[in-house]
Amino acid sequence: MGNGLQIDFGTSAAERVVGIDLGTTNSLVAFLQGATPVVIPGEDGSNLVPSVVALDAAGQPIVGNAARPYLIKTPERAIYSVKRLMGRGAADIQEELKLFPFHLAEKQDNALRIQLGENIFSPPEISATILRQLKRNAERFFGAPVTQAVITVPAYFNDAQRQATKDAGRIAGLDVLRLVNEPTAAALAYGLDKKKNGIVAVYDLGGGTFDISILKLHDGIFEVIATNGDTHLGGDDLDNLLIAVALEDIAGDMKLDLRSSGETVQSIRRAVIEAKVALSTYDAATIDVALPGGGKYQREITRAQLERLIEPVLQRTIGPCKQALKDARLSADDIEEVVLVGGSTRIPRVRALVRELFQREPHCELNPDEVVALGAAVQADILSGGSKATEDMLLLDVTPLSLGIEQLGGVTAKIIHRNSTIPASVTEHFTTAVDGQTNVAIHVLQGERELAADCRSLARFDLKGVPPMPAGIPRIEVRFLIDANGILQVMAREQRSGREAEIEVKPTYGLTDEQVEQMILDSFDHAEEDFARRQAVEARLEAESIQMALAKGKSSPAWGRLTDAERRTIAEYENDLARVKPADDYKAIRKAIDALNRATTRLAELMMDSAVADALHGKTMDSAGDELGEGPSAPHPIAPAEIE
Repeated sequence: MGNGLQIDFGTSAAERVVGIDLGTTNSLVAFLQGATPVVIPGEDGSNLVPSVVALDAAGQPIVGNAARPYLIKTPERAIYSVKRLMGRGAADIQEELKLFPFHLAEKQDNALRIQLGENIFSPPEISATILRQLKRNAERFFGAPVTQAVITVPAYFNDAQRQATKDAGRIAGLDVLRLVNEPTAAALAYGLDKKKNGIVAVYDLGGGTFDISILKLHDGIFEVIATNGDTHLGGDDLDNLLIAVALEDIAGDMKLDLRSSGETVQSIRRAVIEAKVALSTYDAATIDVALPGGGKYQREITRAQLERLIEPVLQRTIGPCKQALKDARLSADDIEEVVLVGGSTRIPRVRALVRELFQREPHCELNPDEVVALGAAVQADILSGGSKATEDMLLLDVTPLSLGIEQLGGVTAKIIHRNSTIPASVTEHFTTAVDGQTNVAIHVLQGERELAADCRSLARFDLKGVPPMPAGIPRIEVRFLIDANGILQVMAREQRSGREAEIEVKPTYGLTDEQVEQMILDSFDHAEEDFARRQAVEARLEAESIQMALAKGKSSPAWGRLTDAERRTIAEYENDLARVKPADDYKAIRKAIDALNRATTRLAELMMDSAVADALHGKTMDSAGDELGEGPSAPHPIAPAEIE
């Protein structure tokens, strides 16, 4: 993500920024050749690098197709589907461990640890091994070092999973310029960003997982508005159905129970996958497997038989699709484009199912195994400085630090929070702090600390000409807008009068990666202290408010209607509040505020009765309501710029 919203990723002619699809089943690396994204083949000539890592007898890592035999011969030294473990703890994956042959290390710290042979690895370290292989493939292809990459992640990945992916890149010797959502990359590979506006569905049925994402395209920029799926649903489930049929046939016809024979089951798996692939093109295919003892199993299967067998599994994708549409508040008719991702979407029945659901022909022109990597390559080209093919494209970024304004008392009101995607537009409401206040100071801040003094000051401007009204009555709307170019605009408007002011700032100017990281770390280190200080400030402000209200009450006719005992009780609690207010013990201040509030309840009632009577004298209810400030509860006050 770099150090913020506007970053210079210029590279020399000898450097390449590649796009990487770090997948659950297979991984790929790609780059933009001219105007066309191209996948870089591996040592064996295959574009797909299986996401399998094994250790040989000497403890050296082996990646991809060369590691597959270890899954059968020495499963304790091999691992696959490590993507499922990224950014997760041991307690999170107990159910998933039942599906895999590998084991957790005996001693666990905060991060997950996997035992492979005599060695222990974290999931990012294992993923880094896959990334190193992809990096080597690219360097062999270019004949030059590759140090920068864009890596794709599922749209549902949380912060921990995304950070684990960035860590894997760093361990592999890659500067990860951007993490890009996989559905966004797939849509970009098809050039759907050129539509400028629309709704896109990305149906991703991979080897081990199913994901559905609904994207909103606005001015050429994709926003993920809903995701759903099933992390235990994919092409493997279809393969397992065919394997079960083959094993049942063999057990019935040949009286052989091969379920415990790992090597034979793996041979059957390869044979049924070949048949499944063939059935995407032909109406019939043959499963042909050599069995132990010289026997052979052969069975012809038709496409119609396959479709009947796998239909229940495919139907399980419909529920998540409908839920994603519901979450996005859309119907299938609102979807303008559908993109297919994942090798299992080659199956004709899958394409027909998607066509039936969304009532339109899905995009399947590109290789569904490669489409995410191809989109990542386009993103990579943009970040490397761009070519003529990508110079006009815009990308979503995120805010590295929270943005907000200073409230009365010097506390920070965060309006756009850290890691929010951009473009972003957020509006909050504030009010005045002093009676008759006509100017309001807007102090724009960047940072994670609770007090403005500990955050970075970005800009200051005044909203002038606010009609003089009692404190808390004006409604001041403050809007933060970050556009696709990373420019922040802050606008303030007093709603009753229509007076407004604005300023334009570049929130990341002058900050390095290290400074951003230090600001975030400082917020963690001082979190408890900062929160206590903020609570004390807010408690003192509330105390001052009730003291001012009480001063008004003493000068009103209502004060004379209290008994001597009531006035003495109020004075006692007023003195208690004045005594504890200067300290930083917010609990003591809150306790004194509550006591004074209870003591002044009758005074407040008498004052309200008098105010209502005066307001209603010769006026309509609407005009009286305006004077009494009826409506939503008052928002937080902003410090005055000056009082005129």
